[in-house]
Amino acid sequence: MRTMLKRINELSKLEKNQGLSEMEKAEQAGLRREYLHQFRGTINSVLLNVTIVDPNGDDVTPEKLKREQGRLD
Repeated sequence: MRTMLKRINELSKLEKNQGLSEMEKAEQAGLRREYLHQFRGTINSVLLNVTIVDPNGDDVTPEKLKREQGRLD
């Protein structure tokens, strides 16, 4: 993912300085799409393992999240 982000940043810098060819624009769009796909997957994975607890120690995880986690009580 870091390599992908590095290339996205290189293309962005090129775009600002001299513009991109159509091939580079397509590469940039594809890389951005793939990066977002991976990022969202990581965030979803993290959220599916989260439990929200209030200061009293009570589980206040939203019902929708519990359903997604498959642990609705």
